Amino acid sequence: MRITYLQDPGHGWLVVPAALVRSLGCRPSDYSYHDRAADVAYLEEDCDAGAFMQALKASGVVPQIIDHHTNDDAYCRSLPRWRG
Repeated sequence: MRITYLQDPGHGWLVVPAALVRSLGCRPSDYSYHDRAADVAYLEEDCDAGAFMQALKASGVVPQIIDHHTNDDAYCRSLPRWRG
């Protein structure tokens, strides 16, 4: 499984299917974002991304992380906060 690690000058997020977040029982904080149209979660790097990675690895999945950096504010900053 490939997961994008999106970074802008101020922060970073793992970009993952929201359905996977839910199926693993993760409960992201209000610092993560949700693209409802695409059902994609942007999990903030400080806590939510680490908890997700632990749950993913416990399920037997070892992801490949793909780094993506932008010099502008990341697209996800314009999205609604995660609400589950």
